[in-house]
Amino acid sequence: MSLASRLFCAMCEPGDKKKNEGLGTPADIERFDDIPYGADPIWNVLDVYRPKDIPGPLPTIIDVHGGGWVYGDKEVYQFYCMSLAQQGFVVVNFSYRLAPKDTFPAAMQDMNAVVEHTLANADLYGADTSRVFLVGDSAGAHMAAMYACLCTNPSYPSCVGVTPPAGFVPTALALNCGIYDMQELMAGKGPLLSFLKPMVKDLLGTRRPSEEQLDVLSPVHYVTPAFPPAYVMTATGDFLIGQPDYLLPVLEANGIAHEFKIYGTQENKLPHVFHCNLRLAEAAQCNREEMDFFKTYC
Repeated sequence: MSLASRLFCAMCEPGDKKKNEGLGTPADIERFDDIPYGADPIWNVLDVYRPKDIPGPLPTIIDVHGGGWVYGDKEVYQFYCMSLAQQGFVVVNFSYRLAPKDTFPAAMQDMNAVVEHTLANADLYGADTSRVFLVGDSAGAHMAAMYACLCTNPSYPSCVGVTPPAGFVPTALALNCGIYDMQELMAGKGPLLSFLKPMVKDLLGTRRPSEEQLDVLSPVHYVTPAFPPAYVMTATGDFLIGQPDYLLPVLEANGIAHEFKIYGTQENKLPHVFHCNLRLAEAAQCNREEMDFFKTYC
C-alpha cells in the first residue's frame, strides 16, 4: 500500500468514528446483518435495512461506499444507509474487497455479486427488483457510474471483465462527489489530487497506469443514451468539484435525464461527502432531495 493510501486510511478512521458516535439503529428500521454474498468471509458481506411499518415490495437502493478504493466497509455507512431506508426504501449496504490487496476489477466483481444477490433474494427483504437504484459517493460514485455503463454499453463488460445480470439496468443513480474521468484526474494538479493519484495506482496494482487502463476507469467514455437518469452532486469545499464538468456534457449529449446541484456557499464551504454526516442540516436536505429524485422514477 502506498504511503498516500496509508495516510488516507489513518485520516478517515477517526473522522468516521466521530461522525457516527452516539448513533444507533432507528426504532422504525428493521435490519438484516452480515449476510454473505460471495466467497470472501470478511469482505463479501452485506446488510439490508427497511422500514418496519411499510408493507409490500419497496423500491430498493444499493449503496456503494467511498474510501478511495482502499478504505471503508458497511459498518462505516450503516447509519447513513438507514437514514435512506427511513424515506421508504429497502437499502443494501455492502463491504467489498479493497486495494491494493485486491486490485481492479475485484471491487466491481463484488458489486456485481451484490446486485445478483439482491435480485435473487428480493422476497426475503421485500425488495422491488423493478425499481433498483444505485447511490455512491467518491470512489463509490465512480464505481456506480461504471456499473451503470456495464449495464447499458454492450462493449464495456469485456473491457472491465464483469458481466451484469442479463437485462438489469439501474432505475436511476445518485452520484455524490465522484470521479468520472480518470485520465483528467491523473493529469490534474493540486495537493489533494496529487494525494489521490497513488491511490489510483494502488487500485490498478501498478506504478505506471497505461492510457488504456485509465480509459477503462473513465465512465464518461462509455455513457450511451441508455444510461440511467442521474442526480449528480458536489459541494463548494469538495476537492473533486471539477469532476462533474466532464460528466454533465456527456449526459447532455446523450439525452440523459439528470439533475446537478452544488451544495454549500463560499461562506459555508461543505466538504467532500458532507452528506454522510447526519448531524448536518445540509446533509438531510441533500439526501431528501436525492430520494425525491428517485421517487419520480417509482
